Order: sequence, then C-alpha cells, then structure tokens
Amino acid sequence: MKIGIVNDLPICVENLKRVLAKVPEHQVVWVADNGLEATRCCRELAPDLVLMDLRMPVMDGVEATRRIMRETPCPILIVTATVTGNSAKVFEAMGAGALDAVATPVIGRSGESGGASEFLDKIRQIGQLTGIINKQLSRPATVPEARVEINGLPLVILGCSTGGPKTLIDILSVFPRNFPAAFIIIQHMENQFIPGFVSWLDSLIDMSAARISYGAVPEPGRVLVPASDKHLVMTPRLKLAYSAEPRENFYHPCIDVFFHSVAQHWPTGGIAAILTGMGRDGAEGLLALHRRNWYTIAQDKESSIVYGMPKAAAEIGAASASLPAGEIGRTIIDLVLKR
Repeated sequence: MKIGIVNDLPICVENLKRVLAKVPEHQVVWVADNGLEATRCCRELAPDLVLMDLRMPVMDGVEATRRIMRETPCPILIVTATVTGNSAKVFEAMGAGALDAVATPVIGRSGESGGASEFLDKIRQIGQLTGIINKQLSRPATVPEARVEINGLPLVILGCSTGGPKTLIDILSVFPRNFPAAFIIIQHMENQFIPGFVSWLDSLIDMSAARISYGAVPEPGRVLVPASDKHLVMTPRLKLAYSAEPRENFYHPCIDVFFHSVAQHWPTGGIAAILTGMGRDGAEGLLALHRRNWYTIAQDKESSIVYGMPKAAAEIGAASASLPAGEIGRTIIDLVLKR
C-alpha cells in the first residue's frame, strides 16, 4: 500500500516507518507535519492510506480528515498516542470519515515494537475493506428463550460505517426523549470504542442510548448499540443476542447479518436505513427487509461521507427512498406517528 504519514513528532514518524518497513508491500510516499500540509499532499499524490495523528499545530487531524474526505477522499486511519484518552476527537474524526483508530506503535530501548501487531493488523483490515469483499453469510445462531410480546412496537434499525457517528447525531437529534419507537444501531466499530461511543451519543441526543446485553429486548424511546465484537442477531424469540458466525465475515458487527435476522424473525414491519460507509455491507439485508414491506432508506450521495454502502443498496433496488441525512429523522417521525 502507498501510505502517507501525518505527524508533527519526528520520533513518531520514525517509529511508524520502522514498523511499516516490516511489510515489504507498504511504501511511505510522503510525510506531513500538520493537517494543512496533509491536505496539500493528498491533492498532489493521493495514497492508498493516510495515517493521521489528532493533535498537531496549524490544523488538527479532525479538520484535516474532514477536508481530505471532501476534496480528495481516501482511506484514513487515526494513529494517536492514546485512543481512549482522545476518544472525543476519535469520534469526531470517524464522523468526518476516518475508518478506524489505533495507538501509535512504540519502539522500546531493545528495539521491540509495542503495539506494532495491532497497528499492522488495522492496516491489513483496511486493505481488505477497500477491496471487493462479497462473502456469503452463514445462518446466525439462535437461542431458546421465551418469546417477547412486542405489541406492535415500531422498530427502527440504522446501519452505518465510515462517517457514521456524525450522521447518526444528525438523524437522532430530532427525536424527543419518549418517542414511541425502538432504535437499534449497527455501526462498524471495534468493541474497545463502544463504551465511549455510547456515552458520547447519549450526551448529544434526547433519547437514552445504551449498550446491548445478551437477551435484551428493543424498548421505545431507547437507542441500543451492540457491545461485542461478535455479530448482533435477532432471535426467533425476538430477543437480541450475539453470534460468532459467520466467522469469515470481515465486518464486525455485520449489518447484513443483523438485518437478515430481523427480516426472518420480526413479525411486523419497521423502518431501516443504510447510511454512509465504505463497501457493500447492509445492501442485501436491506433488500430482505424491503421485500417484507419495511420502509427502507438509503442515504443520498450528497450527504454521505462515503457513498459506498448506500449506493450498493440503491443499485439493487433495496431502498424505498434515497434521502439526505437531514431528512431521514423527520421522515421516520412522520412514518411512526402515521402508524
């Protein structure tokens, strides 16, 4: 992969170069010491991946990510000294279009590289994500439990990836605290980021946000988020559970896996949306829901940070409507209240 490094500390740049040198296929094509210089470098030579620090002079990593994704879109991995310590900025950067975040590898006195394996794994995963991945989904696991009485509860499910956090706030911020529908979000995000993400989400919307425990049930006025690196599924008893299958699926949690399980088991219709994101995850699942008379939405190109997943859904006829992010929340309100 051709890689651009954005970091104002020479020692960090040198560490990144040393770790990248372990993989012959990786080539550092430029180095920028602030976000503004990085935007110029991307215009002159767009790399396969940008390794973006967060805190830099002149222009920080969040604004640089926003500009790069607007002007010369390319995959961006946030590489920062502490992911959890910079969680607010990490979510901002992911909302602006960054794919993921990882701690900066540290070279010890004896030359060992702390955190190098995780760092290189992230790069490998992004390389897979930006390629063509179309693996067949296996049937998710189910659990024998007492069936939940839903009493016609409207269910709203939202699937997103790159740029998802900001788009979710744009959509969910219009709902009042006691809105009479249950919400479930599938956001491509590693398990370690979920607690901070849920707290961040809960602080910015009126409805309450919470992580999903095994056996939980959808509740009105509540936004539920998976809290595992396994796939979220809807069981035949209408409870929420986690499944390790399909193991070969790249996306964790996988939108298609959850949408297919809902299409199979949820007894009434609902509303589902595929939002900004790279790849094709969610398109087939949205089509399955569309065929069961759900109202299905694909975010439009203009408001998407990355028009990959919504485009894939629109191309196969899975969407009842293509809408900008600013209209999706109001549309859901109208549909639920009309019911």
